[in-house]
Amino acid sequence: MTRGARAIWFAASCVLLCPASAQSDPRQVNTIREALARFSICWKPPPISRANPIDITVIVSFNRAGEIIGHPRISYESEQARDDDRLQYRIAVMEALQRCTPMPFTESMAGAVAGRPFAIRFRNRRSPPQNPEKRA
Repeated sequence: MTRGARAIWFAASCVLLCPASAQSDPRQVNTIREALARFSICWKPPPISRANPIDITVIVSFNRAGEIIGHPRISYESEQARDDDRLQYRIAVMEALQRCTPMPFTESMAGAVAGRPFAIRFRNRRSPPQNPEKRA
């Protein structure tokens, strides 16, 4: 038996013999809090040199497999945002969604969130550089 064939047989036996418990895989998402934490890991805001920091919220729905259904919709952007800032942050949000999906939901979480709107708030806690004001 070749090395490749042994690897395939080993993988197949693991699939058949190992119990497929959702709780045994720590990478799976079982709560909304875990899903939001996963999105915060995927979030890479644009550098301050390209856009002023703003907060942005996106509404998105998932299917049972953790894939996005339809098109994400921006529901909130900070008031002070300029058009260039909005564009940069919208791109960053879509990239974060691409990095994080499909979301590895547990079976119970998949059933609970499938088809339901999910509001994900992306916040940038960095503050823009302040121009020191000289006083007379």
